[in-house]
Amino acid sequence: MQGLGKTERGEQGRDIDLTSLRSTMPASGPLQGGSTSNLNMNLYATKKTVAEGMLDIALFLANITHMKTVIEQGAGYRYYVAVLTLISFSLALQIVAGVLIIVIARQDINEEANQKRLDSVNNIITIIIFLIFVTNIFISVLGMERTGLFAR
Repeated sequence: MQGLGKTERGEQGRDIDLTSLRSTMPASGPLQGGSTSNLNMNLYATKKTVAEGMLDIALFLANITHMKTVIEQGAGYRYYVAVLTLISFSLALQIVAGVLIIVIARQDINEEANQKRLDSVNNIITIIIFLIFVTNIFISVLGMERTGLFAR
């Protein structure tokens, strides 16, 4: 059976009416001509912020574990002070980023009065996370201790 619209041959050799098929599909969103009312931007932003916060907590716990390992190695370790300072700096930045993430998560992004301030805070968080990233690269480089597993 053929409809009024364009048809295409299906997998089993039957004709598929593409016009009627499209009419049964849900509207996708603003890029496909659908409405934006289906998308709650505040809920999306909150979920994104919570995910970012969880990643920050995971990195925080990893840095605490690394700090514990360095302290257990003792002051005889070559980069002891440098690594402890970098880990402390990274932990402090992570605490600041975590507090700012909580501030963003508690705000309503749909209110126009909040949008400019939240955008600025989001940019600050991005810069802080970049600094944490760079700091953790230095921690990883300086934190490598030779073991008996590799040839010297």
